[in-house]
Amino acid sequence: MILVTGGLGFIGSHTVQALLDAGEECVLVQRRAAETLTGRFDRPVLVEQGDVNVPDTLLGIGKRHHITGIVHLAGSMPWPPSSEPPVEAARHALGGLLNIIQAAQDWGVRRVGIASTIGVYSGIAAKDALTEDLPLAMGSFHLIPTFKKIGELLNAHLADATGIDIVNYRISGTWGPLGHSDPFFPAPELVHAAARGRAADLSGMSRPAYAEDALDLCYVKDTGRAIALLQTADKLRHQTYNVASGRSTSNAEIIAAIKKVVPDARIDLPTGGNASRAYLDITRLREDTGYRPEYDSERAAADYIAWLRAGHER
Repeated sequence: MILVTGGLGFIGSHTVQALLDAGEECVLVQRRAAETLTGRFDRPVLVEQGDVNVPDTLLGIGKRHHITGIVHLAGSMPWPPSSEPPVEAARHALGGLLNIIQAAQDWGVRRVGIASTIGVYSGIAAKDALTEDLPLAMGSFHLIPTFKKIGELLNAHLADATGIDIVNYRISGTWGPLGHSDPFFPAPELVHAAARGRAADLSGMSRPAYAEDALDLCYVKDTGRAIALLQTADKLRHQTYNVASGRSTSNAEIIAAIKKVVPDARIDLPTGGNASRAYLDITRLREDTGYRPEYDSERAAADYIAWLRAGHER
C-alpha cells in the first residue's frame, strides 16, 4: 500500500489515480477532516487524518496499514507566508520531511518519492535541455525552490545514511483539472477564462506575461502518471528525475490550442517577451520507466476545457 501525502491536492489526486490504474492500493494522509471523495477517484482509497509534523499521528498510520511506499507531495515549505515566526515555520517545513523519512525507516519502506520543482534550475543560463546533473545555483528567486534545494541535499544524505531509495521529483510547470491560477505561468488562467467566457485576469502573475514566453509545461495527468511510474518501477538508477513534458511550450502555442476549442476566447497576450526555449530533459525518466507524455497542447487544452464545462469549479 502506497501512502500519499497531499493526495487530495492538485498533482496528488492525479498521482493517486495513476497509482490506482497501476493496480496499487493507496492511503492518503490529510491534516484536516477528509473532504468528500465523491467522483475524485474511480476506485476506493483510504483516507487517514494526520499531520506529517506530528510524528505520533503519522507513525500511527503505519500501525493500521502495511505501507510499502511513500509519495510525499504535501507542502513542505513555509509558503505562503503566514503569521508563524520564520524560524518555527522553517522548522515545521524541514521537520515534516524528516518525519516522513523516519516513518519510512520505521516501516521498512523501500522507496520514498519527494516533490521538488523546476524552480531549482533558476539562475542557470540554458538554451535548451536542463538535465538533472547540472550544478545548481546556491541562491533562489523564491522561497519554494530555496526549500526544495535544501530538501534535495537532505534527501541525498538520508538516502546514504538509511539505505532508503529516496527519489526527488523535479516537477515542471503543471496545469490541468483541479488546478488554479499560477503566479509563474498563465496557462491555467487562460483556460479558465476561455471556459467561462470572460477576459483573462493575470493580475496575480509575478511578472507580465507575453506571447513568446515559454516553459516546459506538463499536463497534470502526465505528471501524475510519471510520478506513479517512478514509485512503482522495479529499479531506478538515479536519485533525481525531471517530471515534465520534455519540450518547451510558448504561451502563443497554448493560446492557439485553446482557440481550437473556444475561437472567440479573450486571452491574447502582447508580444515582446523572452523567447527562451529551455526545457527539462526527461531521458532518465523515459529510460528507467518507459514514460512518454500522452497530452500535447491541443489535447490538454480540450480536455481541461471539457472538465471545466462539465461543472467543476477548480
